[in-house]
Amino acid sequence: MMEHLQPGQKLARGVSRCLRSLGFAPLEEFVPARGLRVDVMALGPKGELWVVECKSSRADYQADSKWQGYLEWCDRFFWAVDMDFPAELLPDGTGLIIADPYDAEIIRMAPEDKLAPARRKKLVQKFAMDAACRLQFLRDPFPGKDGLLPGGAGGADIKL
Repeated sequence: MMEHLQPGQKLARGVSRCLRSLGFAPLEEFVPARGLRVDVMALGPKGELWVVECKSSRADYQADSKWQGYLEWCDRFFWAVDMDFPAELLPDGTGLIIADPYDAEIIRMAPEDKLAPARRKKLVQKFAMDAACRLQFLRDPFPGKDGLLPGGAGGADIKL
């Protein structure tokens, strides 16, 4: 199963397992807003939202120019890296998780910067919709004719 995963996806798998053990519901490759895609968004037992960006190498980290845009979409922001990653590259004021494909450990807790209630509500609703749609897609990957969902938003068919 793991041979088809990219290095960052392997880290996301371990992070997701760790977060589940802490009572969070993780969702990989979540899009909080157009033009942004976080590696892991996790909804906590008290409604908190954490973002975890997985970096598999120094080059992967240095190529990331969008991470600061993720800060306004979460209560806490973390980096997830493996044991060999030079953690001193990561900025202060962010969380640190050491991960592998099987598990992870929070090394440095990210500071909390609570979301505004309206943004939280919108994000939690989007999180729930995305998670539910992914689950339904696993059950029924080709609904309707040619994978089109009849009667989608605005009466238009939605192509998955």
